Formats: sequence, C-alpha cells, structure tokens
Amino acid sequence: MDIKKSGMVAIVGRPNVGKSTLINALAGEKIAIVSDKPQTTRNRICGIINRNDTQYVFMDTPGIHTPKSHLGEYMVKVAGDAMSDVDAVIMMVAPIAKIGTAEEEIIARISQSKVPAILLINKIDTVEKADIFPVIEAYSAKYEFDAIIPVSAFKGDGLDLIYDELDKFIPEGDALFPEDMVSDQPEKQMVAEIIREKLLRLLNHEIPHGTAVEITRFTERDNGIIDVVATIYCERESHKGIIIGKRGAMLKKIGERARGDIERFMGTKVYLETWVKVKENWRDNDVLIKNFGYEI
Repeated sequence: MDIKKSGMVAIVGRPNVGKSTLINALAGEKIAIVSDKPQTTRNRICGIINRNDTQYVFMDTPGIHTPKSHLGEYMVKVAGDAMSDVDAVIMMVAPIAKIGTAEEEIIARISQSKVPAILLINKIDTVEKADIFPVIEAYSAKYEFDAIIPVSAFKGDGLDLIYDELDKFIPEGDALFPEDMVSDQPEKQMVAEIIREKLLRLLNHEIPHGTAVEITRFTERDNGIIDVVATIYCERESHKGIIIGKRGAMLKKIGERARGDIERFMGTKVYLETWVKVKENWRDNDVLIKNFGYEI
C-alpha cells in the first residue's frame, strides 16, 4: 500500500460512551479493552488503520471525569493532552440532549485548541430516530462542529461517514507507523490489558478499578508456544479473596477467558499463570502507578 496521507485523530468523551468500541470497530479487531463499566481505558492507546492511501492513527483516551485518585488525575491529563498536536478530534457523546459538565469541558478544550472536530452521537441503536434531532440541536447551539454524525459503534453503522469527514483534515505525508502495525502498545501491555478486561467484566463495580496487572514473564518457546505469568494487584486483602474466589474458581475463570483472547491476539497457543497480590492504595502511590505502566 502506497501511503500518501497520514494523521493523528484523538477520540474523546466521558467514560463509557463507547470510545474503545469505536476504535475496535474502525480497526476491525480488538485493540482497546471494552467493558460496561466506566473508566475502562487508563492509557492513551493508538489504533493504526491503513485505508486506501491514508494511514489513520486513532487515539483512544480515558474518559473525562472528576478524578478521585492520583491515577484518576493521570487519566484525565492523558485525555486532555490527546487533544493537543492532533489533526482532528472525534468527540463522542450519548444520544442525550442534555450537555453535562464533562462535555462542556471537552468543548472548551476543543474551542481553545481550534482543532477540527467531529461530533459522534453514539448508541443510536438504543433510541428512536426522532430522539436524535434534539441532541444534534443542543450540540449545534453549543459549538460549531465540522460535522455531526450519528453512529452505532457496536453495530458498525456510520463508520464510512467518519472516514469521509476525516479525509478533509488528514494532511499529506508518509506513514507514521509501519504498515503491519495495528497498535502502538507493546505485546506485553496488550496482554495485561486483556486480563484487566476480564477483571472488569467478571467482578463487581468497585473491585476492578482497584486492580492493576503486571506481566512478570513473557517468553516464547522454540515451538511458538508463549508462556505468560501475570500478577494481579488489588488494594485490599478482602478483594484478593474475591478475585481468587472459592477454591480458586473466579481466578480460574478470569484466566481461561483471558487466555482465549490472548491466543487469538497472538495467533498461537498460550500458557497463562496468574497470581494475586495486595498493594494497598496503589492508585495514590505515584511510584506504583509508574511501575504498572502509567507514565505520570
């Protein structure tokens, strides 16, 4: 493929609005983890899509929210920084006409940066078509977006329109990443995120946000099988018991589901070993936050 244009696009919005689902849909494979819990994404994750003669680098960002820990402050900073030095911003919102504080803040940052901005009204498959018009009116009155596109990231509706609009803002230039790359995340980091996704999906609302995953071993055998040893950190001894479960049942389920996704991602057989350790209040410990791969 002869790349003639390339550009960076930040995807921003409040938690749980569907940013990670969108980037996976655009890429056609899993790049960012997805769950029904807010604040799933912690780092900026780039999804690299080559389409026709253009390379699009989509940046999935943590949701804009009111932080309650040092980790939360870091996540909001990552999202804010993503709106700097990009060629376009995609702002994702739910199909609700009321504009909240998070949306107000994002619009203010977009206005200040003067970067081209597309508004995506996501989850249109969950409402009647007539309910979308008041949302368009509310946001049009608040800011003059370069385009407003109703989409369903989950069903893949409206994705071609996103590319049509972005093409207006992507500059000419060589590819920013090798054409065989789909993400800027190292394999170890992607594996850790897959395991964290299973924690988010299988555990109750509070415990997953107090977890982090560290890959302590990642080796490939001569026959191509990959051995992975992962340590799951949580903040309380009681949480450790819940993650492990009765006779290890929950940890086994987490491992089985994670291993399946890791094998699909790596394209080979994987042996996964998981351990659980307690690190109290790690989300407010800058040293531990850095150790878990979050560059504060």
